[in-house]
Amino acid sequence: MSIIEKAAGKIGTGAPKPGVVANPAETARDASLIESALSKQGSSSHASPFIATTVEPIFSDPDASVMEGNSQVQSINLARLHRMGVVSPDAEKSKIAEEFRIIKRPLIANAFGQGAARVKNGNLIMVTSSLPGEGKSFCAINLAISMAMEMDRTVLLIDADVAKPRVPEYLGIHADKGLLDVLQDKNLKLSDVMIKTDIAKLTILPAGRTYKRATELLASAAMTRLIEDIGNRYPDRIILFDSPPLLATSESSVLATHMGQIVMVVEAEKTSQDAVREALSHIQSCEVVGMLLNKTTPTPGADYYYGHYGSYGK
Repeated sequence: MSIIEKAAGKIGTGAPKPGVVANPAETARDASLIESALSKQGSSSHASPFIATTVEPIFSDPDASVMEGNSQVQSINLARLHRMGVVSPDAEKSKIAEEFRIIKRPLIANAFGQGAARVKNGNLIMVTSSLPGEGKSFCAINLAISMAMEMDRTVLLIDADVAKPRVPEYLGIHADKGLLDVLQDKNLKLSDVMIKTDIAKLTILPAGRTYKRATELLASAAMTRLIEDIGNRYPDRIILFDSPPLLATSESSVLATHMGQIVMVVEAEKTSQDAVREALSHIQSCEVVGMLLNKTTPTPGADYYYGHYGSYGK
């Protein structure tokens, strides 16, 4: 049985238990599986299983962001992120933070050749899913913030879900022009639309305004040049793309051709094995594909360690 089949065996086995609101996954039970699966990525094109969960998203307070002149610096309410269950730099000892520490480590190693061969374009990482609603934007934001907490890395989070952008809504920031506008307008500079945040070393590139030929723009020579530029300009930078679901639009398949690594989010006990296999067939061009099993049901006693120290609020 392949790694994909073993991971897919956890999917589509039944509905979640009633009354369970997603909490961070039980690290003690799942950490070894995550590390074992990810260790196989560098030399295999097969998807490897991650394990993690999310909380139900709580969307933005319209007053949560501020603009500082034309500098494109916006403030993120860290307390609000913590209430949402998102990784927060000022609340490191939480289960969600530990889960994403485990998940990010092999991705960073692949990107920069830390203890293993460096993956080509490994600092270009796409986060996607088979279907809408599996939590890929939530996971992309958590990964971005967790990676930005690294001492020697900077992170650019690109909202590439051009049909239904969610990153600004989650973070509570204002966004007008973005990625598609830069591809459409040769006079518009990338620096004109990027948003710096008050989370150190985290920058956001919004999706921008909607265009009817978005897929063609993402497949254009301008997109290739832009990705090469942002991927190579800063050697310490990680670029995360929150892409559309693979089976909902064609944009994500186009984006996948540029990526060095892909994280595919799968909703536990809901997404079918057939959907996962079909989605994987759309991203065969990428050598390193990891599967992040999301919204898993926590096991009894999962809150013991962090509950004892009171560092994860309920």
